[in-house]
Amino acid sequence: MTNDDATIPQPPLNAHPMASSTSTGESVNVGQRLSAMAERMPAAVAIVMPRGRKGQGKRQYDQVSFAQLEEDTNRLAAGLVRMGVTPGMRLALMVPPSIDFIALTFAVLKSGAVAVLIDPGMGRRSLLRCLDEVRPEGFVGIPLVHAVRTLMGRRFAHASQHVTVGRRWWWGGTTIDELRDTNNQDVRLPTTRADDPAAIIFTTGSTGPPKGVLYRHGNFDMQVEQIRDRYKIQPGDIDLPGFPLFGLFNCAMGVTTVIPDMDPTRPARVDPRNILAAAREWQVTQSFGSPAIWNAVGRFCETHGERLPTVRRILSAGAPVAPDVLARMTRHMHPDGEMHTPYGATEALPVASISAAEVLGETAARTRTGAGTCVGRRFSRIQWKVIEIDDGPIASLDAARELPAGSIGELIVSGPVVTTEYVTRVEANALSKIQDGEDRWHRMGDIGYLDEQDRFWFCGRKAHRVLTTAGPLYTVPCEAIFNQHQSVYRSALVGVGKSGEQIPVIIVECEPHAIPATKLDRRTLFAELRSLGAAQEHTQRIEQFLVHASLPVDIRHNAKIFRERLGVWAERRLARQN
Repeated sequence: MTNDDATIPQPPLNAHPMASSTSTGESVNVGQRLSAMAERMPAAVAIVMPRGRKGQGKRQYDQVSFAQLEEDTNRLAAGLVRMGVTPGMRLALMVPPSIDFIALTFAVLKSGAVAVLIDPGMGRRSLLRCLDEVRPEGFVGIPLVHAVRTLMGRRFAHASQHVTVGRRWWWGGTTIDELRDTNNQDVRLPTTRADDPAAIIFTTGSTGPPKGVLYRHGNFDMQVEQIRDRYKIQPGDIDLPGFPLFGLFNCAMGVTTVIPDMDPTRPARVDPRNILAAAREWQVTQSFGSPAIWNAVGRFCETHGERLPTVRRILSAGAPVAPDVLARMTRHMHPDGEMHTPYGATEALPVASISAAEVLGETAARTRTGAGTCVGRRFSRIQWKVIEIDDGPIASLDAARELPAGSIGELIVSGPVVTTEYVTRVEANALSKIQDGEDRWHRMGDIGYLDEQDRFWFCGRKAHRVLTTAGPLYTVPCEAIFNQHQSVYRSALVGVGKSGEQIPVIIVECEPHAIPATKLDRRTLFAELRSLGAAQEHTQRIEQFLVHASLPVDIRHNAKIFRERLGVWAERRLARQN
């Protein structure tokens, strides 16, 4: 399972992706896709993981083949079943990105249990609150997780099925090595169907407390199919994923996962040299990461004359990607490659996608004038509508008023990758789901409009619109005007005061070299911003400006701006100024 040579056996050239299993009405489990790939390309490398350097500074890697991963996941799944894990049991999976993380995720899915996935970057308090709400029946985690669990006393006394990934100390349960020693010959793994629960994944909490989203096996299976087909991903591709769960999709598609040397909870702090080194050493052909990663990598490439010559496909999601980031990465990847920005949410992914070529060639110019950010065309199995904005629940689709193309409203989506419910903070279901016979639509919480080409133009979050006496202002169209200033890295529109009477405020984060040093510098900057706003009808009413050292962003992608926090901050700052 260990090899220092960066050589990856390739599948036969005439290999074809496996057909969808969701259409058969039979057993559905994304683990079956791994099994199919292991049978078809057993010797190909499935996962690569860095493990330090040799004396000369050469990087060393651990790696497993698809056949080894398939055998390992079957042993782990059988071990879980033998120790008492039953279908539907909730297991909190708290393991850093690694070969073990991917193997355990597949094992939990194959065992019929429900993987509970919580982003550790949300902080200790939020993480514990999520665990309290989801009430896992077991923990699969590193020793630190079990130490904390044990020291919590009765807080998690209801959880009884525990696996330690590493050395077990004074707590009970088994270890991952003991699971691997299981003789699985006489253990029958359960059959899972499309509607069976597979995982609970928590939202980032960028517009409220994190909520546990229930994923079913059919959701995962169709995600693999939709992503594979839209981007023409083939077995033998080599991916460097900046988001750990993408490794699950890779293995199901026959794609090698090269785990990057980075902290996935802090993508904005990635060291570009580690990304570039891994891409060169493993001849990476595609990479998935948040806009924060590509902003850092693109700037480094531009400054140091570096390139990603083998990378033909870059995916970036989590927030709108700035055109300058798209342009930089396009210049520094393979000349025939393309960058794509898939759009969606924890509750519904993927929904739509647009290429850098389309953004840079057409939509970016309209974005700069305040048209919103075009997120592209919907995936083949997605249905969508834009409905009249309503802050209350909508019981049925008949009660929603669909808007024509060009009218700003709230986006709702439906399809096999769209989840049906929250299992924590369940009161949010009434506000986020719309019943349509036996189907449900998800309210994205995003506002915007569909154009004549059936592309969605994102204008911001519904919760972030500023309600003034003269009507609503939307974040993305307004911020785009002020982001054109050469000193502005990014900006945020917030409202101060009572809803319906809010005062719009633009808060700017400046480029490092352009931070105003004096009151005169600040007044000059604000005058120039005010002049930019006056030139556009939708920003003429914005008169208040503030400078913030670093806008607070979400913990998962380091890209979504926490405007709720900024609203409170702005109100305090303006009160002090007055």
